[in-house]
Amino acid sequence: MVIHSLLAATLMMTSLPAADVQAKADCAKVKCLALTFDDGPSDHTATLLKVLRKEQAKATFFLVGKQVERRPAVAKSEAAQGHAIGNHTYSHPSLPSKLDNDVIDEIKSTQALIEQATGQRPKMFRPPYGHTDERVLGLAGQQDLAQVLWSGTTLDWKLRDVKQIKAAVLRLAKRDGVILMHDTVPQTVQAMPEIIKELKKQGYRLVTVPALLRGKALTPGVSYP
Repeated sequence: MVIHSLLAATLMMTSLPAADVQAKADCAKVKCLALTFDDGPSDHTATLLKVLRKEQAKATFFLVGKQVERRPAVAKSEAAQGHAIGNHTYSHPSLPSKLDNDVIDEIKSTQALIEQATGQRPKMFRPPYGHTDERVLGLAGQQDLAQVLWSGTTLDWKLRDVKQIKAAVLRLAKRDGVILMHDTVPQTVQAMPEIIKELKKQGYRLVTVPALLRGKALTPGVSYP
């Protein structure tokens, strides 16, 4: 009976869809890394989603409201495939120079657009350019959002080169790291198959930002990592 139970459990695991396999990752026990993508959804995001699905990898997408307006179906696909979704403002301004009401409008309008497209209301917010301060963090917290920055940025928007972007990701990779990229950069999307394969060889499980917290909830008004 024990042998039969073990066999059944093994068969069940091998037949799990990618999202369920990913959900089993325990970042307290395995080496996890979060790949994050800003500024989309773009014309290249659908291709990136195909790569992630094939490789059974999860990512985190910080969406710009006006891009969600243009491509709501892509945003919906991101959420449906089990990726984490965050708010990246409506028009991608530098927030510290904005008035309180303008910051709130940038965040609230994007929350509504993402929820309309995906059925999910984000719990994460990433300030454009990483420009933030205590006031911006507090305003995000008022909208029930945690701020998510990064442990390393590839500067892919500047590199625009597949080999250099891959090298940057591998250089920045570390356990529980959060790597910043952009799905608006075609070379980043082109580099992803090789990046993911190499990261897997190094023992990484590619998870969402929330998965790095090992079951703990993101706290509004708190900055991560």
